[in-house]
Amino acid sequence: MRILLVEDDSVLREVMKRSLEMAGHRVDAASNVQDARHLWEVQPFDAVLLDLNLPAQASITQRHAVEAANGLVLLREARARGDSTPVLVLTARNRTEERIDGLDAGADDYLGKPFDLAEVEARLRALVRRSRGTEDLVVLGQLELDRRARRFSIAGKLMDLPAREFEVLWELMTPPGHVVNKRSLSDKLSGFDDSLGDNALEAFISRLRKKLVGSGAAIRTLRGIGYLLEAESTGT
Repeated sequence: MRILLVEDDSVLREVMKRSLEMAGHRVDAASNVQDARHLWEVQPFDAVLLDLNLPAQASITQRHAVEAANGLVLLREARARGDSTPVLVLTARNRTEERIDGLDAGADDYLGKPFDLAEVEARLRALVRRSRGTEDLVVLGQLELDRRARRFSIAGKLMDLPAREFEVLWELMTPPGHVVNKRSLSDKLSGFDDSLGDNALEAFISRLRKKLVGSGAAIRTLRGIGYLLEAESTGT
């Protein structure tokens, strides 16, 4: 998954970023509303981890600082422009009315600090699973994805995939049978200083096609649109 992490505490932000990256996710981190707004508007994400108590940049006037620093403002803006990315709110606040405010603003789940990092990842998986209508265990032909274990296998044999090939196949299996837009896929696999070109993406797709031979699953290219993973036709 590609995750946007919005957290002003530098120590907690780095710990969470490192933990999520070690679990195989791509993480873009922001410490304030302005940076988070920019990232969220220009980059597609699978999920957002959002702190509510955020600092305003020094250039913002005192009169608008409190409103601008409120993570709920960022959330409301995203929902107002039709962005349905799953959002898990992380906050030290524990008053019932504040939890209600967060959910009313469009949050999908709420987790109070302190929290366990393993629970954060588990909740993220659940949010994305619900938003995409997928399960933790996905099977197509003899190809199997175990989301909890973060592994692919064919006929019970584990697949050893490089990181980006793994991410491409993960997207195609979320869920299988849906069209993955080429531009969206490229953006998710790219960083702001590490753009993934069309030729590189085609190379990943080509290598995956070879590795899926005999699995009962195949990647189909829809010209000008993107890719989809579907059950391989056996013919008659």
